[in-house]
Amino acid sequence: MITDVDSLVTTAVTEVFTTMLNMPVRRDPPGTVIRNGEALVAGSVGFIGTLSGVVYIYWTARFARAMTGKMLGLTEKEVESEEMVNDAVGELANMVVGYMKSRFSDHGMPCVLTIPSIVRGSHFKVEGVTSTERTVMCFDIADGQQVVVEALIKPIKKN
Repeated sequence: MITDVDSLVTTAVTEVFTTMLNMPVRRDPPGTVIRNGEALVAGSVGFIGTLSGVVYIYWTARFARAMTGKMLGLTEKEVESEEMVNDAVGELANMVVGYMKSRFSDHGMPCVLTIPSIVRGSHFKVEGVTSTERTVMCFDIADGQQVVVEALIKPIKKN
């Protein structure tokens, strides 16, 4: 299995946010408190194959709207609907997990991606079943916006 999921996720998030949105990324130290209470939008994408799991990426609804505008070359006011935000959030999650999928394949663990899903709410917590390895990481994007990535990966069964 990939032994350094933290490094893989950090590289994926950094690549996507700096390349697609031209936003600076800083990894927060382990144990950083996840800010919760404000409305959140989460994008999730799963992967199935030699290695299986799901990755959730979430941030505030307000920051999701700002990222959508930046991706589409619009002002925040020009972002007309939650559907536009959902599409952008799903696409960002797809890009991050797609980067991870490519690295898994490079290490002999081919898999395919599921379609992105969106979850909206506040005070939510992602929990995995006992057979998964859970990695939670926080990032500071664009000087003050928290992005949380939770990766739930099922270990490879050894024959």
